[in-house]
Amino acid sequence: MAEKLAAEKRHSFVHNGQKVFEWDQTLEELNIYITLPENVPKKLFYCKIESKHLEVGIKGNPPYLNHDLMNPVKTDCSFWTLEDDILHVTLQKRDKGQTWSSPILGQGQLDPYASDLEQKRLMLQRFQEENPGFDFSQAQFSGNCPDPKTFMGGIGST
Repeated sequence: MAEKLAAEKRHSFVHNGQKVFEWDQTLEELNIYITLPENVPKKLFYCKIESKHLEVGIKGNPPYLNHDLMNPVKTDCSFWTLEDDILHVTLQKRDKGQTWSSPILGQGQLDPYASDLEQKRLMLQRFQEENPGFDFSQAQFSGNCPDPKTFMGGIGST
C-alpha cells in the first residue's frame, strides 16, 4: 500500500532552461537523480556528501553541483550509486518526516501549491507507516495539512 502513496512524478530542478537534476522524497530520504553525460567513463564520477553540503562532479573538472543542502542529513546512512545513465544520490534525512521544498538551499524551491501537495503526501505516508493495516491512498485533507514531522507529538526517528 505504501507504493500507492509514492510521488506521482519527480520534481525537476531547472537552471537557465536546462534540467540539472530530478528529485523526490519519502519520510526518511531525499533522492536526487542526475542524468550522466555520454562518453565519460563511470569511474570518473564522484559524489561527496556532508551533513549540510553536496558536491557532485567529474574528477579533474569543476564540480557539477557544489551546494549547501536545504536541511541536514545523516552522512553515515547517505550514499550514491550509478544506475545505467543516472547518478542516484540517496540522502537520509536527519529529521524524519521533514518536508523539503528543495534539496538545495535557496534554489529551486517548490511553489506553495506543490509544497503543500508534497506535505500532504508525506503526512499520508506517515499515517500509513503508523497504521499498516489501513489504506490511506484515497485519503484527502481539507484545508491546511499538519506538518508530518510534528503532528500529534512528532514522528519517531530511526
